[in-house]
Amino acid sequence: MILYTKLPETMENINSTVTKEMIVEGLKNLGLKTGDIVMVHSSLKSFGYVVGGVDTIIDALLETVGEQGTVVVPTLTGSDKLSPENPPVFDVKNTPCWTGKIPEVFRKRKEAIRSLHPTHSVAAIGALAKFLTENHERCITPCGKGSPYYKLAQMKGYVLLLGVDLRCCTLLHTVEELADLPYHMQKDWVFAKVIDERGKEQEVKVKIHLYGYERDFLKMEPLLLKEEAMKLGTIGKSSIRLIKADKLIKIALKQIKKDPNFLLKT
Repeated sequence: MILYTKLPETMENINSTVTKEMIVEGLKNLGLKTGDIVMVHSSLKSFGYVVGGVDTIIDALLETVGEQGTVVVPTLTGSDKLSPENPPVFDVKNTPCWTGKIPEVFRKRKEAIRSLHPTHSVAAIGALAKFLTENHERCITPCGKGSPYYKLAQMKGYVLLLGVDLRCCTLLHTVEELADLPYHMQKDWVFAKVIDERGKEQEVKVKIHLYGYERDFLKMEPLLLKEEAMKLGTIGKSSIRLIKADKLIKIALKQIKKDPNFLLKT
């Protein structure tokens, strides 16, 4: 497997080279530490040239939180084509995610546990991987109560944005589901087929997202910074954001209470 493309050894490329040590140092400087739980949204190309490619980034994340910590990545598979008439079919081992190269490589690691939700699965490695991923397919909504996203906030975990911004933050869907916003979920139940690690099929009854309403999650950034719920940093060419999950939910719910359409683009 080719993890990265070797670039010509120009001075510009040498200056933008990123190593595992640089990633670990950058994450620690931002405040991530041993024992933390962190959900990572990411862009590989944002870093520039990474020595060792995808696996270097994953190894750096795992090293930073240590054996007592847990790294989670979204391995989403949902789309606007899904409905009660066209329900999802999800194979936990073989259905690829569309959330990027890093989560796709991460979910295939032998130690990774992937949840069984048919549209909003996550993969996790670490001390709380089983706890975070178990029973996700039994949750009424993809990101609401009982989901890995909700558990992350309950456990005082973090959202880490590597080279991406709040437009990729799935935890804001948790906010929408907790607030039961009418624009967010399809009205009718969906009966999805899920295939687990052993190849056993089961039918699960879930609610899935309703697409078509454009979000403006970026408006949360100044609020998070003001409340000291987010820290900013840089690793290589990549802009990094570390967000306290529970504070994000609290701040966003406060805004939605005043304006139910706060997270929508106007």
